[in-house]
Amino acid sequence: MPPSLPAASERRPRLTPAVADVRRAVRDSLAELTAGHSGSAESRPLVLVALSGGPDSMALAAATAFEAPRLGLRAGAVIVDHGLQAESAAVAQAAAQAARDLGLEPVRIERVDVIGAGGPEAAARDARYAAFERCVREWGAIAVLLGHSLDDQAETVLLGLARGSGTLSIAGMAAVADDLYRRPLLGVRRHTLQQACDDQYLEPWHDPHNDDTRFARVRVRRTILPLLEDQLDEGIIEALARTAAIAREDAEALDHLVDEVAEDLTELAEGGCSLSVAGLAANPAAIRHRLIRLIARGQFGVSISRAQTLEVARLVTDWHGQGPVHLPGVRVERTGARIVFSLALENEHLPDYREPDDHEPDRP
Repeated sequence: MPPSLPAASERRPRLTPAVADVRRAVRDSLAELTAGHSGSAESRPLVLVALSGGPDSMALAAATAFEAPRLGLRAGAVIVDHGLQAESAAVAQAAAQAARDLGLEPVRIERVDVIGAGGPEAAARDARYAAFERCVREWGAIAVLLGHSLDDQAETVLLGLARGSGTLSIAGMAAVADDLYRRPLLGVRRHTLQQACDDQYLEPWHDPHNDDTRFARVRVRRTILPLLEDQLDEGIIEALARTAAIAREDAEALDHLVDEVAEDLTELAEGGCSLSVAGLAANPAAIRHRLIRLIARGQFGVSISRAQTLEVARLVTDWHGQGPVHLPGVRVERTGARIVFSLALENEHLPDYREPDDHEPDRP
């Protein structure tokens, strides 16, 4: 609870530097969606705030409630109750009421079951995004706003570095993903968001999981980043976020180049496709490896690890008559001057490659 909280009748949000910073970030993000709308209030495009009730998403909700109408948008909120804590239903109800008090409409609590592969964090994330997408479809929303901060971005970059899982992990979270999800607060520090809540007399919920050191992200937040700030530079948070921005620009440029190269090198065939050995060999490793992953993902819906990628690349760079490489459901072999990708035979299986691949650590 903010210190020295006045009586409810005396509470008035104050335009402090923290509130102004958050509103500006939200305004800049929403302005990319529309420059205004002249229709009736009911026909204005709808944006949804993903509201957990925590300080970051609460500050986002307040800023969105203020800025959206001024840009010709409606703003609502989705609160996902994962049911993982005893008080989760009460927390969700409190967040929903806070959203209504801020003027957000529609507001819905989505209760989800956290089940599935990949551990509880991944399962909770998948359930959460599925809930967002249900609301988007039902209400016709044009965007879902997520409350990730600059500190979250720095933590994501550090975790990506520790995993050794490539450029996209170091690139962190995208400001805009899938043309639907937007992260307006990636340039705003977490302490600024808490201050914005205090200045507006908002009472966010503090998730006890954020203090649970069983989670790697909490250990990074509570121990590793403070140590780096103490031993290296107080600006390490901002430096890691800059690294994410630079890495994402580079990754997007390479991906664009790979798309162009793939059109020249790929021949489609029934049940698969092939790539020119000479064309693959003529390209740098970064392009060659991305081409291999692009074909596996784009043609067969398979995400492959770096170890698998390198095994396929050896058919080009270290060819000595070896047999096919087996990917999940995919057979890759060298036939003459081409690398041929085709559906695997039923009795073929995948060797146990366990190295992590490039991936975005937080969906999407």
